[in-house]
Amino acid sequence: MKLTIKKDILLEALNKVSKAISTKNLIPVLAGIKFELSKKKLTLTASDNDITIQTFINCNNDDVKVEEEGNIIIQGKYILDIVRKLPDEFINIEVIDELKILIYTQNSEFNLNGIAESEYPSINLEESKKKIDVKANIFKELVNQTAFAASNEETKPVLTGLNFNIVGDVLECNSTDSYRLARKVVKLDKSIDENYNIVIPSHNIVEFSRLVYDDDEIVEIHIFNNKILFKYNNLLFQSRLINGTYPNTSNLMPNEANLIITANLDEFYSVIDRASILTSDKDKNIVTLETEGDTLILKSSSLEIGRVEEKMKVKKSNKDDIRISFSAKYMMEALKSFNSDEININYVGEVKPIILKNEKDETLTQLVLPIRTY
Repeated sequence: MKLTIKKDILLEALNKVSKAISTKNLIPVLAGIKFELSKKKLTLTASDNDITIQTFINCNNDDVKVEEEGNIIIQGKYILDIVRKLPDEFINIEVIDELKILIYTQNSEFNLNGIAESEYPSINLEESKKKIDVKANIFKELVNQTAFAASNEETKPVLTGLNFNIVGDVLECNSTDSYRLARKVVKLDKSIDENYNIVIPSHNIVEFSRLVYDDDEIVEIHIFNNKILFKYNNLLFQSRLINGTYPNTSNLMPNEANLIITANLDEFYSVIDRASILTSDKDKNIVTLETEGDTLILKSSSLEIGRVEEKMKVKKSNKDDIRISFSAKYMMEALKSFNSDEININYVGEVKPIILKNEKDETLTQLVLPIRTY
């Protein structure tokens, strides 16, 4: 294998696939990146058994010059560091004596020990005949608006994932950790024949969304029994699926509210942010919301620190006054997911979930459970 390649192009590809390299992996070969070079393209693959990322670079241009085809596995950490730090515009990579890798420029030379391609586990990045298409910007927004609500507790593995429920031309994404729920509904361009109800590890799908640009390009979704494959431009990203049945979250959504409070979103967020400064429990940081006429009052107190009270003007759907407590952290994270000027806070009851919506975007719903403080 021998080639000359533009540094920036190789570095971009290495940055993508290196997301799948785990330093904790028990299989040493999986710390490497597989290079497969032909006259037409250079393919890079990395995997940690949980996710697999593959990308390719076209060789039919001035950015890549192929002198000899071949395959080799190069230690991921070292090739990434070397390419990142070399100052030259072009880099030469050559395999000599089958397992010795020479990386050189005009003034630099690195010799690395490679690993034989035969030692790399067989990875099947097949595509399904029944793909689902979603625009990249919509997909990215979907993940950003829901993934934060997934659980970090491995005791309930199914809640550490994002639930994709696809029926006809509707993709419903749910994420919950039992204390809050994020739901986003996306209308697909075309209806699909088969229904899907799957759970994707939230960490994995967030990692993929970071590799996706906020553009109109298509993300292809290929679903299998125990894995999912995303295809985007020259990138393939495969993840395992989480086994288990995702809880039916529809019955958590109240059909109607006793009171709807309409507030300026940025102001409401800032008020909660300030009210939570003096809370002693950083995990829950409980604040209490009250209304007096068209004034919303947020309070929090701590015996050791002190107390705070914040007020703001709001609109209400009726004259009822309420009092309810909740986690400031959860409420702020839910508010951050909205791209709007106003927010509707739907109050159902003291022990019923608080529902956040925006009239201009019915596709997103956030739910936060209240916390008893008496």
